[in-house]
Amino acid sequence: MSKQAIETIEQFEEVLNNNDAFLFVKNSLTCPISQAAFEEYQEFTDKHPDFPSYHLHVQDAKPLSNYISETFGIKHESPQALLFKGKKVVWDTSHWKITYDSLKKETIG
Repeated sequence: MSKQAIETIEQFEEVLNNNDAFLFVKNSLTCPISQAAFEEYQEFTDKHPDFPSYHLHVQDAKPLSNYISETFGIKHESPQALLFKGKKVVWDTSHWKITYDSLKKETIG
């Protein structure tokens, strides 16, 4: 399944309704910290392509980014990684804490 960009609330709702668990990353296209975190995310998705993983670029999907923050009561940060299980955010982290190891630990175990 690997990584897929999501840009609309409708796309996100489809992902939410069709996956028991998935990883979601918010990424900024202009921030060097985001770039480093996104590279860690890409390493995770390359090594674990069967774990459902999605992302948005904040500049391209600001309404969706805000929707996720408001709907799930999670303060917006960028970069930010969110693990959804059973339609709830069960883990989130941001900035330099987004590493291959942290993503693997929280998703695969």
